[in-house]
Amino acid sequence: MDPLLSQIFETLADGVLVVSHCGQIVEANRAAQELTGFAREELKGQSCSVLNCTGCKRFAKGEGQVHCSLFASGGEKVVRCTILGKDGVAVPVLKRARVMLGDEGEVVGAVEILTDMRHLLALEARVDSLSREVSGRRKTYGIEGESSKVRQLLAFIKSVATSTAPVLILGESGSGKELVAQAIHEESLGSEAPFIKVNCAALNENLLESELFGHVKGAFTGASQNRMGRFEAAHGGTLFLDEIGDLPATIQVKLLRVLEEKVVERVGDHTPISVNARIITATHRDLAQLVFKGVFREDLFFRINVIPVTCPPLKEREDDVLILAHRFLQRFALRDGRRFGGISKRAVALLSAYPWPGNVRELQNAMEYAMVLAGGSAIEPGHLPLGISGFTPKASSEGSRKLRIQSALEESGGVKSEAARLLGVSRVTLWKWMKHHKMV
Repeated sequence: MDPLLSQIFETLADGVLVVSHCGQIVEANRAAQELTGFAREELKGQSCSVLNCTGCKRFAKGEGQVHCSLFASGGEKVVRCTILGKDGVAVPVLKRARVMLGDEGEVVGAVEILTDMRHLLALEARVDSLSREVSGRRKTYGIEGESSKVRQLLAFIKSVATSTAPVLILGESGSGKELVAQAIHEESLGSEAPFIKVNCAALNENLLESELFGHVKGAFTGASQNRMGRFEAAHGGTLFLDEIGDLPATIQVKLLRVLEEKVVERVGDHTPISVNARIITATHRDLAQLVFKGVFREDLFFRINVIPVTCPPLKEREDDVLILAHRFLQRFALRDGRRFGGISKRAVALLSAYPWPGNVRELQNAMEYAMVLAGGSAIEPGHLPLGISGFTPKASSEGSRKLRIQSALEESGGVKSEAARLLGVSRVTLWKWMKHHKMV
């Protein structure tokens, strides 16, 4: 090695390992020796597997065969992992590995740069400790934001938690209704008891009845044994019925009876079973309108609507958008070992003006998408999903959204999951939009 290059190699603060195409260590600098505890002579000639790196995925060991995922991909890899030092102690590192190619384009080896993460992890632990101290003064239950509407919501949760009255949570999809339900349970007197969730829109009528009330052996084809329902499972705790507005009419009748009499009967049986669980329901639909149309029972509506609470949509929490965007990006950067280069002024303007129909969930998905495309540089409008990057204040009309959906479907070749990704929303949200615009 050239003397100057050798001096640079030895003075680098990060550990550097040079490995051959078959995974044999051929060189290690001073920092690598200090990090691993092995002397250069002990490392040279050894397989790189001697360090037991948790970020490596090894394949076949035969001669001439690709021995790990790095050489299989032929590019570079950045991963947070741990290696095992000579003393047997695991050392957390950030590993950046790149394949080296010869004159003919063949793989001749790889360079691995190992950054000691022990100091950073200590700082993260300190931040986590401080966060727990702060959350002791002001619990957020995962409901993120600093706006007045979020503060009011958190205060409301504290005030209703000690009651056992039914709570009806209203709000758009992605606004955090399940988090509110979980928070009320955590603050309730029955917080040590189970928190049981049921999505009323996810199951057909027969399956939903069995899920809620249970069944006995032989009640229907496939019922090979007795099964406890969700009401019984939630005894003493909380039963959260999400998307209550999609509850079938026959189940509405049975649910009303359970709420009034506090007993359930398993499918195929007439033996009453006492249950005592707090009921929290949620929906993105207008239940009062459903009652008016005769779709939802009025008596059930009044029974569950004792304590109503509305999750504010993100469009009404303008101060939270940029706070949450930065928070999500920093979280993804730390999780994936990526660099976060900030958000450009043009992207900030777009994020602030966009109405966020998918709420916090849409913002989180958009930031993860942007983080991948930005590759460590500042987030620009072009890094945002199509539905956001092409947004203008005039584009918020119903007709414009239909055009954006059509454009995304054309670009994705009709693949709805890909179209949803381009729009920065979930597949369920895309389906609802398409249904609204009579596109399905």
